[in-house]
Amino acid sequence: MLSHKHEIFLEVARLLSFTKASQTLFISQSAISKQIKALEEYYKTGLFERLGNSVVLTPGGKLLYKKLLIAKQLQHELHQEFVKISEDFSPRIQMMIGASTTISLYVLPPVLSAYLEQNPNTQLTLKNRNSENILKALLEHEIELGVVEGINKVSNVTYTPFLTDEVIAVCSAKNPLKQQQLSAQDLYKIPLALRESGSGTLAVLEEALAQQHVKLSELPVKVRLGGTEALKNFVRVDTCLAFLPRQAVGKELISGELVQVQIPDLPMVRHFNFIQRKGTENNLPYKDFVQFTKRYYSKKE
Repeated sequence: MLSHKHEIFLEVARLLSFTKASQTLFISQSAISKQIKALEEYYKTGLFERLGNSVVLTPGGKLLYKKLLIAKQLQHELHQEFVKISEDFSPRIQMMIGASTTISLYVLPPVLSAYLEQNPNTQLTLKNRNSENILKALLEHEIELGVVEGINKVSNVTYTPFLTDEVIAVCSAKNPLKQQQLSAQDLYKIPLALRESGSGTLAVLEEALAQQHVKLSELPVKVRLGGTEALKNFVRVDTCLAFLPRQAVGKELISGELVQVQIPDLPMVRHFNFIQRKGTENNLPYKDFVQFTKRYYSKKE
């Protein structure tokens, strides 16, 4: 078992912040500083270099962090083996995952419920942000696993395919557009409501428009909204045309609150990917969670 001091060190090293570690561990900053100081006295070297409100790892800190990640992995593997031979053995496991808005709201909830039912001693935190910010959180070690819409790939990140989804044009049931079939060029004269910059949905739309030689920057965008739900609620009561994931508007299409507007020359299919920092792909329990989630949705197809 890793000592309490080492667990605290791992969290500070992961977040590179005493303040953030204090918030995630529910321990005062003074208590964290005391434990880190005790480790530095034990190893006879500094582990962090303090730079204002943030910290960076010293060479000794980098070495300790690297070895403790290996030890953490071995500890989890040991726990998994003991669970198989002893039903009474049930260690607590904490997981930090991030997902883009659509995935957080419409894709992951049933998976999380099923996963936690099978793993009752797991405590899981899910952060909901747009795809760009989930990637940032992963690179800053704020999360260990992300699920995002297709975005520009980064060299030090591993992308594992998960699901595909369609982005469609929708409008209010009261909007005259519902009776029309449009072309991409028609969008130059139709007021639009779109997602904010950094959204995976917006990136898919922009790419599809570019293939039809339509510039997003020249379209009559009336409003940009942060989040799928905000955009969906807006377009239900407005005359704008919006582009939303089919996963997000399934119930509204069935109830008739929203109507799909056909734009045959603007097909938009997006890909959901798991993202992990290179070298962490086999880290447990995240490897197990990825496999569980892929199995869950493969059975539904």
